[in-house]
Order: sequence, then C-alpha cells, then structure tokens
Amino acid sequence: MRHHVFGSTGRSVPVIGQGTWNLDLDDRRGAIAALRHGLELGMSHIDTAEMYGEAEPLVAEAIAGRRDEVFLVSKVLPQNASRRGTRAACERSLARLKTDRLDCYLLHWRGGHPLADTIEALEELQSEGKILSWGVSNFDEGDLEEALAIVGPGRIACNQVLYHLEERAIEHAVIPWCEANNVAVVAYSPFGSGQFPGPRTEGGRLLAEIADAHGASSRQVALAALTRRPSLFAIPKTGQPVHAADNAAAGGLVLSDAELARIDAVFPRGPKPRSLPMI
Repeated sequence: MRHHVFGSTGRSVPVIGQGTWNLDLDDRRGAIAALRHGLELGMSHIDTAEMYGEAEPLVAEAIAGRRDEVFLVSKVLPQNASRRGTRAACERSLARLKTDRLDCYLLHWRGGHPLADTIEALEELQSEGKILSWGVSNFDEGDLEEALAIVGPGRIACNQVLYHLEERAIEHAVIPWCEANNVAVVAYSPFGSGQFPGPRTEGGRLLAEIADAHGASSRQVALAALTRRPSLFAIPKTGQPVHAADNAAAGGLVLSDAELARIDAVFPRGPKPRSLPMI
C-alpha cells in the first residue's frame, strides 16, 4: 500500500481508504466484515460523518479493539456548525464511534453559520485533543482562501471533494490551491457513485486494457490514476470484503506516464464549471 503525507498533519496515510456513505444500507454483517478486511489490508483511513445515519456505530463495531490502527475521520453538518453546535456534534460523533478522539474532523460543506465560528470551534476541539486535526469538504478555491485568511497557514489538513475519472473539475483550481498550501485532497465517490465506465464504452475498454497489462482490475486502475499525485487520496466505499480487497490492491499499483496520458485523453477534465460539483 502506497502512503502519502496527509497535508499539514505530517502523518503518513494510505492513499486508498474506506468510505462509509450509505454503508448502513448494506448488510450489516457484510459491511463490518468489509471494513475489518480493508483494515487488515492496510486501508486504515476510515471516513464517516454524522449525516451517514447508522454508519458511525457500524464503524465503531468494525474497529473495536483496533482504534489505534485507524486514521478516523468524521464530519459535522453545516446546520450544526455554529461554534457551540460544532462542539456538540463532535461529542455525539465521539460517543457513536466509541472513541475519545478523531484523527481529523471536517465541515461537510459550507452553510449558514459564519465560517470563522466553525473554525474557532475546530481549533478549540483540537487544542483539547478531541480531534487531532481538522479540514473541510466540498470547498472550492474561494472557500479555501477564505478559510486560510481566517486561520492562517498550516491548519487546514484536507479538503474532501467529488473526484472520479468523469468528474475532474477540481483539477482546474482546487488541487493546485491545495498543493500550494499543503492541504490533502481526498476523493469521495471515486467510482462515480454507480456510474463507473461500462465495459463497452471507450473509457471502459481502455481501463480494461491497462488493467490486463498489470494483472489488475479496471477499478484498481481508476483508483491508481486518481491518487497519482502526492496530495491525492481516495475513499471508495464497499460493503463486501471481496471488493475491499480489490480496492486495497490499488494502493500498490503505479501507472506509467504513458498510461496516465492515455487515461487523460479518454477522460478529459473539460472546462472549469461555475460551481464546484458535489453530491
């Protein structure tokens, strides 16, 4: 498993982690088994959120007795992200996850509460050791610049954003901003949330060809492409141990410059949109 330094935290984190959005809709026993198997295979970055229903208690069960192995991330909803509300939401997540600290805590997206209030609460939680770092999610470069102006450099650990081969908007400005400011970029829904290129499409055929050359799968090739740079991480979700194993194997796959160029040609990033895509 390849590791990258996770932004300003200085911590080494596996490039492929485990997402949990909608994981509570899968068979519970299978979902827990998938998380545990992924952890055994080195996918120690586990991402969840208060918005994800029963995912936090599910994660708590999956990591019981292994908390120190996990880089654990959760998120506060924007409607809860007042100074007092952020603290309360964090306490609830800690209780559901049965842990005394989060390795990183994120604002899920911008909302109505002043960003300065949210950041002040995050800074307080970090100073108390309840979170070891904090970051943001679904922030465009303007949002990131505003956060930087509030808190200064070296405080924002990551920006978690929508990123897959057919949605590359963050490459225009978000990734360059994050790399310039030592902020990790975490790709959620890296398989396109149910819209992975089919085997009969041009993109699907290319991924299969490259995968065959490496003895890999098309999804492993996609994950390897999305984590090609030192700033990039991905958190695919699965409720099945066999798929967790497939995802984990992508952490050891390195594509050549020629292969990456072919992928870029078939999956062009397109023009910069007016607003940052998110789901």
